[in-house]
Amino acid sequence: MAHYDCIIVGAGPAGIFASLELTAEKGLKVLIVEKGEDLPRRERKEIFSGWGGAGAFSDGKLNLSKDVGGFLRDYINGAALAALISYADSIYVRFGAGDTLKGLDAGEIGKIEDRASRAGLRLVPFPIRHIGTDRCITLLKNIREAMNGRADMLFNSEASSVIHRDGKVAGVRTKAGEEFYSDYVILCPGRSGSKWLQDTARDIPLHTAINPVDIGVRVEVPASILRPVTDVLHEAKLTYNSKRFDDPVRTFCMNPYGIVVKERNAGFYTVNGHSYSTKKSDNTNFSILVSTTFTEPFREPIEYGTYVARLANLIGEGIIVQRLGDLLHGRRSTPERIGKGSVRPTLKDATPGDLSFVIPYRYLSDILEMLEALDDFAPGINGPSTLLYGVEVKFYSLRLKLTNTLETEIKNLFAAGDGAGVTRGIIQASVSGIVAAREILRRSGSKQ
Repeated sequence: MAHYDCIIVGAGPAGIFASLELTAEKGLKVLIVEKGEDLPRRERKEIFSGWGGAGAFSDGKLNLSKDVGGFLRDYINGAALAALISYADSIYVRFGAGDTLKGLDAGEIGKIEDRASRAGLRLVPFPIRHIGTDRCITLLKNIREAMNGRADMLFNSEASSVIHRDGKVAGVRTKAGEEFYSDYVILCPGRSGSKWLQDTARDIPLHTAINPVDIGVRVEVPASILRPVTDVLHEAKLTYNSKRFDDPVRTFCMNPYGIVVKERNAGFYTVNGHSYSTKKSDNTNFSILVSTTFTEPFREPIEYGTYVARLANLIGEGIIVQRLGDLLHGRRSTPERIGKGSVRPTLKDATPGDLSFVIPYRYLSDILEMLEALDDFAPGINGPSTLLYGVEVKFYSLRLKLTNTLETEIKNLFAAGDGAGVTRGIIQASVSGIVAAREILRRSGSKQ
């Protein structure tokens, strides 16, 4: 019977950083269970699973802020969280993230904040380290090589349930029927495992809270429109409350000189954006997302977001692209109409169409309001040639009830990362893995 000090479910940022921490000093006996492929066999079609998780093929933005990329401030005080973020960032740099930071020029940031305020927007400034989509895999390979011999790894193996007895965790059972026993378990299933974690929480049972679902579009404009902002910040995080519905709206994942990409989920496609460290397009893309937290009796935000995405796939046979001018005139875009515009789409297999048949009225109204406000901030964004791709959906798991060390209601069972609903970005996911690992080290006597 295999027995480990700790079993980690999931090899995304949370799981990787937990394993690095657990094996760094005296070296606990650790098993990582991952349903996807190891490197280098992992393919781009496996967006959300495999070594590196969803971050492996992402834009590789390390948002070095307590206020962006998750909810860890709900568990950890500001000074401690800032120190953990700095520590995680130093590890990324050590493995090849690069040493260039943006978002540090206080004078220029102040000017951008003033412009945002005059437009009815709020800028959330923060330092950012951009790895780049092309360098993410190299960095993850470096970490993977460093982990050789430090932990056992079981790839292409999906966890089915958590073994627990008398209120204490005992191990993990896989779908293949294998049982692995341990003193501690950290659940880091990532976004692709959010439904599994939701079902697991119901089976144990564990108390959960409903996180929001974000639905919106990806916007593509000429890079020159946002250059004065992106040259300083790389990414402008702007928030807005819509006048008509008072909904929270925000920009997300801005990619200067980047490309729009199609992401394959389980049975449907959504849209996203990337930018590279070594090559540039003529465009900048970013998403506009509207957040909704549903109330009783509805408790299925993931299913709702999936339904909207599948409707877009049904109408557009994949991703729909539409010129803003066509949307405002109540007509679908065609290849000819897009060809007349000044913005050339970087996602070549998007279907010209009409997003008003897909996006619910409330969301569409919020998005159009946000575009008007953004045009006051950066003139040209609300132009007729601006391209809108749909839909973009960000899913967040039901958030588990956790202690400030991210322990669940089952003793020695921890949960971390995006799949646990406590983070929504690479850095905070990494930090959450460190937090759980350090508590395990403390309890096991391996860390003073």
